Amino acid sequence: MTISGYGSWSTPVTSELVVAAAVRLGAVHPDGDDVLWAEGRPAEGGRTQLVRRAPGGEPADLLPAGSDARTGVHEYGGGAWWVGDGYRGSGPGPVWFVEWSDQRLYRLDPGAEPLALTPEPSSPRGDRYADGDVAPDGTWMVAIREHHPSAGCAATEVRNEIVRLDARTPSEPQVLVTGPDFVAAPRLSPDGAALAWLSWDHPSMPWDDTLLTVRDLESGDETVVAGGRGESVTEPRWQRDGSLTFLSDRTGWWNLYRWLPGSDIETLVRIDAEIGVPGWALGGSRYTLLDDGRVVFARSCDGFDALVLRGTDGEMTALDLPFSVIGSVHASGPDSVVLVAGSPRAEPGVHRVALTPAGPRTETLRAPRDLGLDPELISEPEPISFPSHDGHGETRTAHGLYYPPTAAQDGPDGELPPLLVIIHGGPTASAAPVLSVNVQYWTTRGFGVVDVDYGGSTGYGREYREQLKGAWGIVDVADCLAAASFLAGQGRVDPDRLAIRGGSAGGFTVLAALARPDTPFAAGADHFGVADLEALAADTHKFESRYLDGLVGPYPAEREVYRARSPINHVELFSKPLIVLQGDEDAIVPPNQSEMIVDALRARKVPVAYLLFEGEQHGFRKAENIRHALDAELSFYAQVFGFDLPPEEGIEPVTVENLR
Repeated sequence: MTISGYGSWSTPVTSELVVAAAVRLGAVHPDGDDVLWAEGRPAEGGRTQLVRRAPGGEPADLLPAGSDARTGVHEYGGGAWWVGDGYRGSGPGPVWFVEWSDQRLYRLDPGAEPLALTPEPSSPRGDRYADGDVAPDGTWMVAIREHHPSAGCAATEVRNEIVRLDARTPSEPQVLVTGPDFVAAPRLSPDGAALAWLSWDHPSMPWDDTLLTVRDLESGDETVVAGGRGESVTEPRWQRDGSLTFLSDRTGWWNLYRWLPGSDIETLVRIDAEIGVPGWALGGSRYTLLDDGRVVFARSCDGFDALVLRGTDGEMTALDLPFSVIGSVHASGPDSVVLVAGSPRAEPGVHRVALTPAGPRTETLRAPRDLGLDPELISEPEPISFPSHDGHGETRTAHGLYYPPTAAQDGPDGELPPLLVIIHGGPTASAAPVLSVNVQYWTTRGFGVVDVDYGGSTGYGREYREQLKGAWGIVDVADCLAAASFLAGQGRVDPDRLAIRGGSAGGFTVLAALARPDTPFAAGADHFGVADLEALAADTHKFESRYLDGLVGPYPAEREVYRARSPINHVELFSKPLIVLQGDEDAIVPPNQSEMIVDALRARKVPVAYLLFEGEQHGFRKAENIRHALDAELSFYAQVFGFDLPPEEGIEPVTVENLR
């Protein structure tokens, strides 16, 4: 066993491996006997390609060179492409997709060039489309349209609507639903006679309060099926018998229900676990119904997903599969489903699961990368729960996933590993127990890593999710401090070499955790995080423009709370080194948020490093920038913690100003 200083271990998990042939798998959809999926490709500038695989064939790219199937609706996108009526078709059909460069909706037929269906907008990317559904006869469709009247317009000027348009040729979209601040998931009934959709209004977010409405398209009569104050409804889906299924957290957990016009709502799945996920992105699918009425769904419990089968008798069976993270679940035949799934030892892949009498049988359609790693190098997540507090002296329990340094090497006697505390974004998101080369980049070098599911995270029920109500910057910070203290108290990590890193909302938590005199952290990495809550409330996109009402309080009525919680107003408490990484095209957390904290720390001579990445939005997509960001952060910790970089990687040291 090799012995060397923690942090300086040689490793095959370099930044080059992180991006080599890497893809971000998006949604998967059956189309006839074929299966389609989306791949975000860092090596191609981060663009999203659509891929089709026919039975017995090889995956084939669908979009021409340079095309990028991404939508800017809600800025987070999702639902950027769709097909017709799934596996009941007879062969390859058309694909409809939104092109990132102009946000117009296109139709792509086999062997043809993409055809623009929507008019050219009056301003660049002024009309953005997403989350569509095609009528049963294939002649027309519905979709979300997000209208921006001018470039850089105010959030209050943006209009979200559901429109009807021709599915075959260019047409002028016809508005069907307008008025709510937000709409999502427009879904047509099997006969095309009814439309279901979700809606919500400021200051709610889709995981707070939504309405599920159905309209008879002939009479115009509308029925509110579910939702309202204190209930989040998601993933409405019509079934062949004319019933409408959906997820609701009315019991405190996102469970599955069915509604038939004229009947009461029926519970299909009732468990103390989450089927749904927060609606940051559009077009998600965590469940599907088979032709005989059986239900296949993903459920999250204690941070781990499992695929569950509900039989026609109501009995539920967790399927014996290796997956711990599951998404985009769709029926692909009378006895099978396709999905995107990964495990602690495998990145996500596209799989077909056949439900046989002998048990599930898995066929891999798009294999995860073969990283060529020795199994001993892979650090697997250990779920941990630990005591924390709510900011008012009340004790509560928080959760996380701990990744110990790889077992393939060891550190010097008497030395403990440094710890990276990772804070996910959202903040209504969750830690994912799936093989992440970005995590293994650190553990194979001798770092311990803990991915914290602080109060407010998804996966533990609505009550846990709402612990962050009015408490952003308090509960999340307390839980991150508690995670570090818990692991240090167990003697698993070095209490003098604790670092904290996070992006977006996680970046805010990084700054808030460092802006205090009792911080246990010796360093921090802020990826496009929030420094000034007041500035964010005044300068962010429509989807999140009132999000802070729930996390902090209504603005400007609670201006003093915003100021008290903003790290920029406590720069006198900063003393630990910080690295800041930011995209120059970020519309969610604009560059001025990073620049104000960097300038303030420079003025106070606090050690700081700043990297601004050209052409990047909210999260880095380009291979060269992903590599540079990782290696720069490693160089930063090496300088702060005093270990050497592996010389064979040729990492260029990042400049840390004011570091003595």
